[in-house]
Amino acid sequence: MPGLPPGFYAQWRAQNEARLFLRDQSSPLPPERLLQSVWHHQRLQRDQLLTLDGRTVRVLHPGFWNHEAGPDFRGAVVQIGQEEARSGDVEIDLARRNWQAHHHQGNPAFANVILHVVWSDGPKAAHPLPTLALEKFLDTPLNEMQSWAGSTAAAIWPDALRGACAAPLGQLTGEQSGGLLQQAALVRFQRKALELEIRARQAGWEHALWEGLFRALGYKQNIWPMQRVAELLPRLGEGVDSVIDWQARLFGVSGFLGAAHEKSRDHEYLQTLWDHWWRDREKFQEVVLPKSLWRLHGLRPANQPQRRLALAAHWLASKNFMARLEQWFTTGPADVPLPQSLLSCLQPPQDDFWSRHWSFQSPRLAKPQPLLGEARATDLAVNVILPWFWIRARAGKNQKLMQLAEQHFLAWPAAQDNSLLRLARQRLLGRQTPGRAQSAAGQQGLLQIVRDFCDHSNAVCADCSFPNVVRQLLEVK
Repeated sequence: MPGLPPGFYAQWRAQNEARLFLRDQSSPLPPERLLQSVWHHQRLQRDQLLTLDGRTVRVLHPGFWNHEAGPDFRGAVVQIGQEEARSGDVEIDLARRNWQAHHHQGNPAFANVILHVVWSDGPKAAHPLPTLALEKFLDTPLNEMQSWAGSTAAAIWPDALRGACAAPLGQLTGEQSGGLLQQAALVRFQRKALELEIRARQAGWEHALWEGLFRALGYKQNIWPMQRVAELLPRLGEGVDSVIDWQARLFGVSGFLGAAHEKSRDHEYLQTLWDHWWRDREKFQEVVLPKSLWRLHGLRPANQPQRRLALAAHWLASKNFMARLEQWFTTGPADVPLPQSLLSCLQPPQDDFWSRHWSFQSPRLAKPQPLLGEARATDLAVNVILPWFWIRARAGKNQKLMQLAEQHFLAWPAAQDNSLLRLARQRLLGRQTPGRAQSAAGQQGLLQIVRDFCDHSNAVCADCSFPNVVRQLLEVK
């Protein structure tokens, strides 16, 4: 095999950079992602920044890059002119007019934006936000900036953005940091358990579990509508036996069934649901949820709430669901890992419709898809099921089962990653060994630290006491 020509890889990489960052060579504007990377790393002449109306801009913290819906950067700390420094969001657009063109002005998600960052000056936009144009303030020419943006340096989290606790946390031994995360995780675990106990005092242990399961199936986008459906379960369960009966009532009160049936009257499955629902709908009419309550945009197909309600219907129709769950917890098979054994317990048989469809209107899938995956089973375990077993055992003064719940929790492998966990790792752990948070308990511990400390401070860690907590731990012999 002949050797590679000198500089082959470097030339190939340069061509790839051009493809990534100069796709539209006819456009005078740089890609918006390049501007986001510039802002993230503050590749600017920071002491010269001026708004378009001539006020100085001091960026005390650029905020945290938001890769989901909403403003591009959350929690920035910025001082405009002689005003006091403010904490808020930053939106980055190529042009000033995009604020209106993208309908930011009427979107409540953008209500906390304190600075609009654009590429260059242009026609004034009809909004009062201070606006900063980056074109004149780059710390290197644009062509060099585009080359940098394609390098590994641009992908590394800037040290200046790490939390004030990152340095002392980096001095902890593996045993110390692991113990700290574990203790924080158990605080979070017990808090979730206490919330379930409070609900159980009003509705009973079993119903408290159902509400917890429904909330977890709603993800962060649809927690509240799923909670409301769960609150109606005692009433919905009257005279219901089969899976199709449960699905009809769950889809009916959630508000999904009526609109879907109107669109597809020749849909066999929808017609079957409607035949079950129309006899009951007047009885439940006053509790049917408005469809506008549900957030469906941006969800993965498998996470659509209709599909999760279909799964819950199988659980509710099962005569021995609670007994199976109890058996899994107390006498689960020792030779099967915890996540797989719980998944086997929760996974219903194939559903004639939902194993082959993502939604009411989606095409039939070539292969059947399970209604529950291992990642979601893990979330259910660490956030609902194990805390529920622990608090119920505590109420019954059963120390053995309390210890079993904690053991399962601490042994559980890491849950699915998310943006909040990634941000917490980058800010708190920096470049430390990622294994320190590669368990479900480690992840939960990080989230609890964010809740207890980061959420009560700002991006520059003003008045945060957690660094001192860590330093005290370093002094422990």
